[in-house]
Amino acid sequence: MDEAPRLVRRRASRVNLPNLLTIGRVFAVPLVIWLIAGGELFWAFWLFTAAAITDGIDGAIARAWNQRTELGAYLDPVADKALLMSIYVTLAIIGEIPRSVAILVVFRDLVIIGAVILSWLIEKPLPIEPLKISKLNTFAQIVFAGVVLGSNGFGLDLGRVEQAGAWLVGGLTLASAGAYLAAFIRHMALDKS
Repeated sequence: MDEAPRLVRRRASRVNLPNLLTIGRVFAVPLVIWLIAGGELFWAFWLFTAAAITDGIDGAIARAWNQRTELGAYLDPVADKALLMSIYVTLAIIGEIPRSVAILVVFRDLVIIGAVILSWLIEKPLPIEPLKISKLNTFAQIVFAGVVLGSNGFGLDLGRVEQAGAWLVGGLTLASAGAYLAAFIRHMALDKS
């Protein structure tokens, strides 16, 4: 008779909060894009900020309570890439950031994804581990997107700050792409035996 509540508790204990937060971030992507495209940059800023905060929280929870999962290891970077690439493309389309920066951000991520897929196809899987420069790059991309959304949403003139941010993100994106390319070439050169 007491078996049903125990089963429910067991199932409930399998819920992984970090993965739920990451999935929530994935579902935030179309809403943020819809808000930006509709000129609602104030609300896009707040939703983007919430998504960025959950990115830090999900990792902290996973580490603190030993809730790391294989799904989370793959899903977290996918959520980050989906959110950032979409925002950068949308902000470039509406003229709020330079198109060149959006192109660099998207190109870098597509090259990384392509390298991972290629390594799997030739049965030399590339370990999925973010480089330090990549973490710094992602942080800079998040901050820059937040500054652009916030300055527009709150009606602030941060022209010079936004210009400096665009240069910083562009430079870090190129450096990160170069570091990943070098790591990919080293990995492919290793003898498989």
